[in-house]
Amino acid sequence: MGSQKINDRELLRLIDRQGMCQSEAAKALGVSRQAVSQRIQELRGKTTKVVVAKKVEEIVDRKIDAIEQLQKINNEANRLLDELDQNPELKLKIMAEIRGQLKLQLDLFEALFSLQAAQEFQNTILKVIAEVDPNVRNEIIRRINEERSIRAAVRLS
Repeated sequence: MGSQKINDRELLRLIDRQGMCQSEAAKALGVSRQAVSQRIQELRGKTTKVVVAKKVEEIVDRKIDAIEQLQKINNEANRLLDELDQNPELKLKIMAEIRGQLKLQLDLFEALFSLQAAQEFQNTILKVIAEVDPNVRNEIIRRINEERSIRAAVRLS
């Protein structure tokens, strides 16, 4: 089979929409199965990177929004508490709501911290593995990206 360029849209249509296996898609496109396999892996990897970049951006935006929201809650809480010195029952209700909001914010920050810690741990492990055997590191990254691509493809379809 020739070394012609694979049309990405056609390849994805054949595999994702028509449910062809890689061998069938390769035959339909006039290329080798290995070429199809490699191109699918590249496309899924790019998709994963785009999805991850978008998620990171959303998390950063949420973190910034959360800090701003927390400041607003604090300012409003102080204002209300100052006004409610004569009504202890309402003051207690407002404090309970404030506690709930603060817990929500704390949960969000804990989740962000956990994501960062996991990423740092993964980077450290991959760095150590690369020092021992760069090929093993590359294979681990390839497999992780492959699994992420499969999960992303399943969710999107």
